[in-house]
Amino acid sequence: MARRTPSRRKPPRAGPASRKPPRDAFLVALGERLRMLRARRGITRKTLAHEAAVSERHLANLETGTGNASVLVLRQVAGALGCSLAELLGDETTASPEWLMIRDLLRGRSESDLTRARSELAHLFAVDAPHGDRRRRIALIGLRGAGKSTLGRMLADDLGVPFVELNREVERIAGCSLLEVHSLYGLTAYRRYERRALEDVLRTHPEAVIATPGGLVSEPATFGLLLRECFTVWLRASPEEHMHRVIAQGDLRPMSGNREAMEDLKRILAGREAFYAKADASVSTSGRTLAQAFEALRDVVRGRAAPARAVPPRRVVA
Repeated sequence: MARRTPSRRKPPRAGPASRKPPRDAFLVALGERLRMLRARRGITRKTLAHEAAVSERHLANLETGTGNASVLVLRQVAGALGCSLAELLGDETTASPEWLMIRDLLRGRSESDLTRARSELAHLFAVDAPHGDRRRRIALIGLRGAGKSTLGRMLADDLGVPFVELNREVERIAGCSLLEVHSLYGLTAYRRYERRALEDVLRTHPEAVIATPGGLVSEPATFGLLLRECFTVWLRASPEEHMHRVIAQGDLRPMSGNREAMEDLKRILAGREAFYAKADASVSTSGRTLAQAFEALRDVVRGRAAPARAVPPRRVVA
C-alpha cells in the first residue's frame, strides 16, 4: 500500500485578529511624560534606570508606551526623578475641589496670563519679595557649554564682584566631588545640596556673578528662588555648539556611553527651553568669538539698571 505523502499547507495569512494591537493611549502619554521629565532633568535612561532600581529595558518599554508598569515601579521612577507620582501620571491637580477650580480658571490661558497669575499668587503669599537688590546678583543659566563659567568670570572681573560657581559650592557642602555625590547619594540628594548651596550663596553674597548648573531650572522651588533673588541671563547656543564645547572641555558626564548623545542633548534643551526663557534677559553665544559674546553679555547687564523698575524687562540679544 502506497504511503500517503503529507500535504504541505501554506501558513495562514495574517488577518486583522493577528495584527499587533494598538498601543494604549494612556501608556503612550505616560511614556511621553517620562521622556520629558527625564530630559528636563538632563539624565540618561541608563542613569535613571540605576537610580530607580529598574531595568533599562523595562524603562525603555515605559518610554515607548509598550510597558504595562506596576504602581510600585512607577513610584520608584517618580522617586528617582524627584517628582510626585501624580506629576508622572499627569494628574497632579486633582487633590481637592479647590485644586480643580483653580485648574479650571487657568486652563487655556496664555503664557503671559499664567505668568501674571503666578506673580499675583506669589505676592499674595509673600514669597516673591527678594532680600536686598536682586539686580546686584547676576545669575547665568543655560546648558553646559554655553559659556557660563568663562563669561561669568570675565563679567565678575569687569563688575568688580565675586564670581561663584554653584557646583563648587555643592562640592564644598557635600565634602566630595560631584561625581561622588551622584554615585554615592543619587540625583535627589544632589538637588538638595544644590538648593542649600544656592541659599548659602544668596545669604553671604549681596552682590556676585553666579554660574548655575544647567539642570537647576528643573527644580521649580530652587529656580523660583533664583529668579526672585537674582537678575538672570540665559546664555544660549545651538545644540551642535553646546556639544562641541563640552567635548573640547573633555566633559561628557551625562552623555557617557550614549550613542545618541546629540539627540539626548536636543531633548534636554527642548525640555528646559521654556524654563530658561523665564530669565530676565537672553544672550546668544552662537557664532560669536569669546570677546563678542562677552560684549553682548556686558551690554545686557549694564543696560538692565537704566529703567527705574523693580524688575528689569526681558530683552533678547540675537
